[in-house]
Amino acid sequence: MPQRRHVTRAAFTAAAATALLAFASPAWASSTVPLNPSHKGSTAANFQQECDDERFASLGDNQDGWHFVLPGSDAGSFETLTLTFNDGTGQVEIKIPDASDAYPDYLYSTGGNDPQTIHAYVFTPAGWTLVDGSAVISGTGDKFNLSHTCAGTTPSKSPSPSPSSSESPTPSESPSTSESPNGDTSASPGSSVGGSGGTQGGLPLTGVAATSIALTGVVLIGGGVALMTLRRRRDKITFTS
Repeated sequence: MPQRRHVTRAAFTAAAATALLAFASPAWASSTVPLNPSHKGSTAANFQQECDDERFASLGDNQDGWHFVLPGSDAGSFETLTLTFNDGTGQVEIKIPDASDAYPDYLYSTGGNDPQTIHAYVFTPAGWTLVDGSAVISGTGDKFNLSHTCAGTTPSKSPSPSPSSSESPTPSESPSTSESPNGDTSASPGSSVGGSGGTQGGLPLTGVAATSIALTGVVLIGGGVALMTLRRRRDKITFTS
């Protein structure tokens, strides 16, 4: 009889331990599930927006708020999330939770008698696009969802300032004297050039004027000589009676 009792107790203990392992195994096991494929490529502005979510109370004007959720009780809780966004120039990876992350993010528990961390929030600069994501969960499932968003205002680039007035090109100054093709500079009408041996301020002697003066001088000299000759001849004539 005592031996049978020991066998019965051993069998009961083994059955109890197996039952405990069976109940505990879902909590110990972790699995990785992807983001719902239909939510890839979403922006906060084109998704279902619920800006009255109290978790978005601290959302900045230039930030987008994102709320992710696990569907069904079998999924257990979020352990970690990895999200990939496109910021317009390239891809940015965000892990939740991550205290060193530049973007605010946290996991939110439902509380109660059977708390589950099935909510996840992250704030990003406005205008980003959700590219992909994966989550490590404590239960079982085939995906997690983007529940709703709150879109911020995308900062617009200010246009480059246009000049207040257009500057007209400075007019070129005309020279006071014009240069002849051989490099000589002709005097303007208001200036005077003195000739060699002439009176300062007189007009220059040109070729035609010099010739006329010379001829006039020769004529005058010739005339004077002729008159002197005639006079001498007259003086030599004597009258006889």
